[in-house]
Amino acid sequence: MYTHKISQKFSLSRLIPAMAVFAFSTLLMSSSMAAELTRIRLAQNLSPISGITIIAKEKKFFEKAGLDVAVFNFTSGKQALEVTLGGGADITTTAESPVTAAAMAKQAIAFLARMEYSDDKTLVSTASGINTLADLKGKRIGMTVGTGSEVYTTVLLKRAGLTKNDVSIINLPPQNMAAGLSANGIDVMNSWEPHIGNAKKILGSKVKQLDTKGVYSESFNIVTTQSYLQANRDTIKKFLTALLEAEKWMKANRDEAITTVATAVGMKREDLAPIWNDYTFDVVLDNKTLDILKAHATWRLETGNAPSGATMPDFSKIIFTEPLKSVAPDRVTIKFN
Repeated sequence: MYTHKISQKFSLSRLIPAMAVFAFSTLLMSSSMAAELTRIRLAQNLSPISGITIIAKEKKFFEKAGLDVAVFNFTSGKQALEVTLGGGADITTTAESPVTAAAMAKQAIAFLARMEYSDDKTLVSTASGINTLADLKGKRIGMTVGTGSEVYTTVLLKRAGLTKNDVSIINLPPQNMAAGLSANGIDVMNSWEPHIGNAKKILGSKVKQLDTKGVYSESFNIVTTQSYLQANRDTIKKFLTALLEAEKWMKANRDEAITTVATAVGMKREDLAPIWNDYTFDVVLDNKTLDILKAHATWRLETGNAPSGATMPDFSKIIFTEPLKSVAPDRVTIKFN
């Protein structure tokens, strides 16, 4: 019995140092692996439209590509781009509106890829009696000034043979439009998902959606500064590789992707699932990307929402195709002429 206790004590006395050595070695290996990852600061609009970057972070596709990505979340792509241009981040997710504003202000941005697009939509109160686009005349339209919502509204009115003089424009953040409809402050809500879906859920039969599919699509994009791109081309390629992997995973794991994105953005899964197919997730540079940018730039010039003397930007000097083409040449089909 005495011998057994001595043997057990001896074994433990040898085992404890061995465990400590193993733990220390593991810590060194983890530190070494972390040191090998290239650090990037991503300014992200925390919304389902950032689904690909959200998945790339949550499912560790960034780490797989050799990156340590610190994500800073914002409530709009405009804020995210401003932080990036100010040096507070390296890469941003942003819509076409901040891109055209920056381009017309001669800021040296580098547009790397589109990662999502979706149609803007129109909800009307059933009490308003609106059934067709022509019925918008004389009505109060809620839109968000300076965003794709305003461009969409302009295009929508043109389709109806109307101008802004024929309606009353109410500038509202998209998250406040459902309340505007409920309180009879507006007759029409022109916005994007998930705000349309949220309003439908809250208001039910008090609202209905007009068929405006294809009138105007908003894009969500990956943008950096030209100086960062020039100094970090390999890092940018790794970043785009991670996004492509994330896109592939999302399409192969639809249900889990919805759950992951919903959790990340603070939505209920049952709210995101019905509108998931309204988001088109693709890491590309194609003619649709260019068309959306041109449509938004045209709106800026026609409405005076551009700096004095501004002209249509030369997007071939803003959109950089080489990084994406180097990792996925089939994803670059854009033609500038």
